Amino acid sequence: MLEIEGLCAGYGQVQVLQDLTLKVSKGQVVTLIGANGAGKTTTLRAISGMIKPMSGKVMLAGQNIAGWPSFKIAYHGLAHSPEGRHVFSTQSVRDNLLLGAYSRLSFAGKRPKGDIRGDLQRALDLFPRLHERQHQAAGTLSGGEQQMLAMARALMLNPEVLLLDEPSLGLAPILVEEVFQIIHRLKEQGVTMLLVEQFAVAALAVADYGYVMENGRIVLHGPAEQLRNDSKVQAAYLGIRH
Repeated sequence: MLEIEGLCAGYGQVQVLQDLTLKVSKGQVVTLIGANGAGKTTTLRAISGMIKPMSGKVMLAGQNIAGWPSFKIAYHGLAHSPEGRHVFSTQSVRDNLLLGAYSRLSFAGKRPKGDIRGDLQRALDLFPRLHERQHQAAGTLSGGEQQMLAMARALMLNPEVLLLDEPSLGLAPILVEEVFQIIHRLKEQGVTMLLVEQFAVAALAVADYGYVMENGRIVLHGPAEQLRNDSKVQAAYLGIRH
């Protein structure tokens, strides 16, 4: 579904990603873990077109989308819930969600229009807090509610692949648990996801497969359960010492 081959990317003359290769199969949840500054967010930005790769391939359903503008990538079915939420603060929760379906409503969109009204209702059912606040301005929501809105808005694309960047960042523990319960539900529904997450324990618990990044490179990868039981991963990222 999503294959990254030899991806190099960065900012200006500074190269962050070094020959990155990873794969997300249809229906899988794949997580990318690593220390701050390892290049995880840069990876998602390069995939979704927020920054232009220096070289390499980003294959979405067999088509190389590397270097495409982000709106065109969204039209072809890749949704990105970014770090920091970035909701439209003056718009209502409901309008934020409908904006997530823009490429399905737009004449230029490549996504099948489908049942947008039904998808809106499903998103509100999946995130009951948003259902209660659907007519509020998004900027009046709490941080946790804004994170849920960013996720729900991305889902409104009805994406082939969903990129989630640090969905638990800055949230209270009880809200972190709620966000991961929702990710579990999306997994059960067959949503294909690439997850970047600071809480490696929770990320590896929900994921099928994992990649460990250091200094812009993949240094280890394997089934999530295998990584959870790897002593080096436990010591470096899971806070477990033997």
